[in-house]
Amino acid sequence: MSKTEEPDQKNQDEEVEVDLLTLATRLWSNKGKLLKWALYGAVIGLIIALSIPREYTTTAKLSPELTDSKKGAGGLGALASMAGINTGSGNTEALYPQLYPDIVKSIPFLTGLFSVEVTTIDGNTMTVEQYLRDDLRRPWWKSLIALPGKTIASFSDKENVPADHQLNNFRLTRQESQMVTLLSERVTASVEDFVNISVTMQDPMVSAVLCDTVVSRLQQYVTDYRTNKARQDLRYAEKINAEAQQEYYDAQKKLADYTDRNQGLATHSARITRDRLENEAQLAFTLYNQTAHRVQTCKTVVQENTPVYVVVDPPTVPIKPTGPGKLMMILIFAFLGFIACAVWILFIKSFVTDLKKQETDKDQDPVKDED
Repeated sequence: MSKTEEPDQKNQDEEVEVDLLTLATRLWSNKGKLLKWALYGAVIGLIIALSIPREYTTTAKLSPELTDSKKGAGGLGALASMAGINTGSGNTEALYPQLYPDIVKSIPFLTGLFSVEVTTIDGNTMTVEQYLRDDLRRPWWKSLIALPGKTIASFSDKENVPADHQLNNFRLTRQESQMVTLLSERVTASVEDFVNISVTMQDPMVSAVLCDTVVSRLQQYVTDYRTNKARQDLRYAEKINAEAQQEYYDAQKKLADYTDRNQGLATHSARITRDRLENEAQLAFTLYNQTAHRVQTCKTVVQENTPVYVVVDPPTVPIKPTGPGKLMMILIFAFLGFIACAVWILFIKSFVTDLKKQETDKDQDPVKDED
């Protein structure tokens, strides 16, 4: 840096210090107005905080069963392999825990919660659908914002919903779609070290009951998904076993009836017929015995594929609300009021004063020209 630049830099620093000192002096001289605006902001923050209904959040943590690629390689898995059944060993699970949030947000899962009965903290029992429709409160400004839309909707074509309407996930009504959106915002799932389920409601009891239901429904959904193929194999094995049992009983009955009718006969044809019936009964018994073993093996596979969940942190009724934070909101609005007043004093007020002064000077110029 040259010697001529050093004085310029010092002059600039001194000008900045002077400007900052001037701004600070101007703010201090208007400290009463600053405090007044901060007080106004605090009052506005208090009004907004009191207008927002309290929200209670219930959380639950569960740890899903880890899949083992060697599961079923020995013991029960070998028994299933002997019966010709694929236990899925060596295949990775198609339903990863990372997909659980998408399952919770899906329309079938959310609409399935409509009919869940919940009890409020006051002891009133209703379904989730009734609670969302009748008991959920909104801030007054949201009602004002929605008023034009409701007014326009009242003059437009109304949705025709039959009296015997049944819930159809393929075609939801306008109200059902709105409740799905609302429920999707209040029921969330995330996967970190554990599967975290959160439900936020304005009633703490409703929040806890619904969170417990979501955990149970999610467990049942994953269980049904993982055991679907095994349960289909089990139903088919039970059907074949019932048919084989009936054939065995019929063959036994034919053999018994023939033996009772032909006691004392020693003809060659009678012995051949009896031997044939005995062979048929033995063959039916062998088939019945094999299908019975297959049924037991399929039951084993279903049990092997059934996931076991550990609820690390079960849902409980929350005591403290999660929002809104009244004190924080008051402080934020008080700070915003202070900043708004400072901007007005330092910049806007001087700009408006200069603008008025310029207009006044323009108005006085023609008078000076005439003189």
